[in-house]
This record gives sequence, structure tokens and C-alpha cells, in this order.
Amino acid sequence: MKFILGKKQHMMQCFLDDGTAVPTTVIEAGPLVVTQIKSPDIDGYVAVQVAYEEQKESRATKAHLGHMKKSLPGEEKAGAYKHLKEFKDIEEMAAGDRITVSAFKKGDMVTVTGISKGKGFQGVVKRHGFHGGPRSHGQKHSEREHGSIGGGLRNKVPAGMRMPGRMGSDRITVKNLEIIGVDVENNQLLIKGAIPGKRGTLVEIIG
Repeated sequence: MKFILGKKQHMMQCFLDDGTAVPTTVIEAGPLVVTQIKSPDIDGYVAVQVAYEEQKESRATKAHLGHMKKSLPGEEKAGAYKHLKEFKDIEEMAAGDRITVSAFKKGDMVTVTGISKGKGFQGVVKRHGFHGGPRSHGQKHSEREHGSIGGGLRNKVPAGMRMPGRMGSDRITVKNLEIIGVDVENNQLLIKGAIPGKRGTLVEIIG
């Protein structure tokens, strides 16, 4: 299984070999460093822990710095990272290994997971796609209302009733996206279609 972490950069248009224009998302991916190997004997499960995006050591906690020095004892300066992430059921790696976009190639199908844009408190028209009330025949102030939320006999609102509320900032997974370009020099992946989130959103890419 191939995997990498990255940040959504922007969208643009790319042209395929047959001249078709397709919407493309540019992702700055990796490099990652493997910081820990989880084993069934010690941790009870199999996984690999990776670190992404270096930062100043002054911004990291002492616990994080101690973990990095313990995980990468062979390196002169273990450094500090903003993100630590585990990927389960992966064994063929060792602490200190590097993961770059070179692990992927053009034509690979991947699954991308990220956090969608937050939209704040929204009504039912935007949040659930309600069409609202009629715009004629004496209606007033009800163009975007949701209408009844339950009958009078039950004296309660049914569970799961779609109502206004906080919208967005959800963990979204999009499957079967095609990689149409790999830029190893700039650590970029070009993925066909849209992915969740705004610019700078952390995304997981699994192939």
C-alpha cells in the first residue's frame, strides 16, 4: 500500500494526451519520515507512524522532541514536526525511512481524505438542499423556512430531523481519483478532480 500526507495548494486545468481539459488539484505532498513501527508484541497492532512538515524546535513540546530523539537515534538532529500520523497494517518499513511523491506514478488511482471547508451555522436550504416555501399567494417571511418539524400528536421532534445547524468541517473521503502528474522535484501531485478542504488543508493520500 502506498501512502503520503500533503497540503492542498490550488486547482487548475490540465490537458490530457487527447486534448481533453480536466480540472486538477495540486497537492504539495511529503516528504515524510518514518518515526515509529508499531508491533503486535508491544503495541497490540501493526502500524507505521510518520511525521510531516518540519517546524522550529522551540514550537514543539518536550514530549514531542523526546519522542523524535528516541525514534531517530541515528540522526544528529531529529527535529520537530507539525503532524504525526499512523497508517495501519504496514510492516515493510523501518524508522528513519523517507517517503516521497516518487512512490506514486501517473495513472495511479488513489483515495484522498481531508477536512471540508467550514461554513458556520446555516439554514436548511443551504445545509440540506430544501427548496423553501412558495414565493406567492400571500406567503410572507417563509421563503427559506423548513416548515413543520413534527405532528402535534407525538409531542416530540422525530430523531434525525434535518434542521439548521453547523455546516462543514467534516472529515470527507473521496475514492478513485486519478493521478495525472507527479512532480518529484517540487514534491507535488496532480490529481484529477476536486478534493475536500481549502488551501493548506492537510490531506491523506492512499493508493
